[in-house]
Amino acid sequence: MSEVLLEELWRGAMEGSFEPGEVDVSLVEGQKLQVALQQRWREEGFTVGGWKLGMTSGASRDVFGAGVRPFGFILQQRIFTSGTTLTCSTLAKAGIENELCFTMSANLGADASRDDAIAAIEGVAPAFEINQRRISGPTSPGMRIADNLSNWGLVIGTSIPVPEDLTGFTVVLSNTDKVEGSEEIDRVTAQGHIDDHFSSIAKLARVLAEHGLSLRVGDRVITGAFTRTPLTPGHYTGSFGSPIGDVTLVVQP
Repeated sequence: MSEVLLEELWRGAMEGSFEPGEVDVSLVEGQKLQVALQQRWREEGFTVGGWKLGMTSGASRDVFGAGVRPFGFILQQRIFTSGTTLTCSTLAKAGIENELCFTMSANLGADASRDDAIAAIEGVAPAFEINQRRISGPTSPGMRIADNLSNWGLVIGTSIPVPEDLTGFTVVLSNTDKVEGSEEIDRVTAQGHIDDHFSSIAKLARVLAEHGLSLRVGDRVITGAFTRTPLTPGHYTGSFGSPIGDVTLVVQP
């Protein structure tokens, strides 16, 4: 593992931008670098409160190869409740994506199955993943993984027991702070858009185990994006409809 690249990643995480150049980092090496980056955060007093599984939905599905599902971590200190206010000055080159956020009620490890994942989930909530495009210029897929798949943080709505149907709804992203009223930004039908959420969580547990990590009680897990938009000032609402509900985020200049 390159210590030089790790320092570049850490600088990018601190400054919100860096340019690694066209260095060829493999998918495997990228995941190892990300685990090392996670350790740097821990050494600075931060904790990991959740995880994401990437390349599971829409146009990004399988973009790194068939069945390739890299993971990323979410810092506990950057997990916010619905209705929180953030500033654009804090989040240069950021965007938000609607996600479903699952909360773990049991640990999952190397042998996790889909049924194990179902049994280990406490509830599900509407959420916004906040991403930050820290990398400037062209780069390899492995470097994108190393840069924590662009994650910056997470905004979570009210959790409910997991409904039987997680495909029969439409997700709508809107900005409700426009002078002319609510403006719809994006709309996605869940059916066929995303990998099975429970299989994704089991997959995440198995891949984490390869790096000596695991899903733990209380962890938040996001399984893939529905809608998305660049982050500009406004009042954003992500609606999943009944019974999952809405998540909101206020963004100031």
